[in-house]
Amino acid sequence: MIMPFTQKVLQIIQGIPEGKVLSYGRVAALAGNPRGARQVSRILHSMSGKHELPWHRVVNSTGKISLPRGRGYELQRALLESEGVLFSPSHTIDLSICLWQPLDLAEKSDEIIF
Repeated sequence: MIMPFTQKVLQIIQGIPEGKVLSYGRVAALAGNPRGARQVSRILHSMSGKHELPWHRVVNSTGKISLPRGRGYELQRALLESEGVLFSPSHTIDLSICLWQPLDLAEKSDEIIF
């Protein structure tokens, strides 16, 4: 049985559209635990394959990829770039452009439920 927080995390991550990102902390907060960023990381690590999550759309709170070079960084960056996400020379994503705002969307549509 999947716990309610985990289920919400899965739903939120599955809902991130192409070309947009969320931070680990924002996912956790939207799922009901503002201090659960590390739990989100563990959920991504253990469940991305099984649930076909767009794991690459979750980044850290400064707009950077958390994975180290040679251990997934290059793949995550390539996947994001293939969706149109741009990186600055300092390898940062502009969150003012690429941060997904699901609460704004939920207010406009009854189809999005968290």
